[in-house]
Amino acid sequence: MTKEIDQFLGRSLTSTVGQPLRVAVYSRIADGIRSGVFELGSALPRETELGVALGVSRTVVREALMLLEEDGLIITRRGIGRFVADDLPRVGLEELRPLEQALSDGEDDVVVRTISFDLQSTTDFTSSKLALDPAANTWFREAVVERHGEAVAILQEHLPAGRYLSDISQEIADGLDAAAASSSSVLAALREQTGAVFDSAVCEITVNVVGSSRGALLGLGPADPVLILTQTVTTGGTPVYLAKCIVSSRVGHLSVVQTTS
Repeated sequence: MTKEIDQFLGRSLTSTVGQPLRVAVYSRIADGIRSGVFELGSALPRETELGVALGVSRTVVREALMLLEEDGLIITRRGIGRFVADDLPRVGLEELRPLEQALSDGEDDVVVRTISFDLQSTTDFTSSKLALDPAANTWFREAVVERHGEAVAILQEHLPAGRYLSDISQEIADGLDAAAASSSSVLAALREQTGAVFDSAVCEITVNVVGSSRGALLGLGPADPVLILTQTVTTGGTPVYLAKCIVSSRVGHLSVVQTTS
């Protein structure tokens, strides 16, 4: 293995309570494939090498590799070994990913431009989704997402404020200001800057018209249709992040991968 691969695999695995270890191994190798640590078409290290580098058993590695092959990320050439696929399937909404990654064409083509970041009183929407009482405040960040220089989505992100956030995760509370000041979504920045672990998410999908104010930001008429993705993310089983994504029809398609297993 190269030094880069060895260092990448040697980082501590993050696994949430109740999550099988094979899923954490799957995620680490999949991240390496999608980020280019493992180049397209290249041979993967042997099971024993992966097990030693990741600090897990060969059985766990084998189970993770089976999942990777089922999802089209790797292929097995009998008598030779396992290889990264030449072309990777596009990940859709089935996996918890920041909005800019879901909208990306696979290059550095998506920019998140912040409009505002401020403290707001809770609303029926935020209190129900984040399980907050009416007296709570929330942090609200609104941004326009641009792809190839064209506004294609509005991203509205909400997190609890004060003790409502620090009681859930002091790590997230400490990193929020820097995340909000970044040129990515708050979700992406928190994962990158603090290593925050989110253990589950739900994405609700609806269709509506954009309206005047949102339409002006996206260059659409008030009656133009948009896709609305409402994403609620938990850590430690408690809702900590809420996002409403208003997506222009110019985005094209967003896939949800389905399997029969």
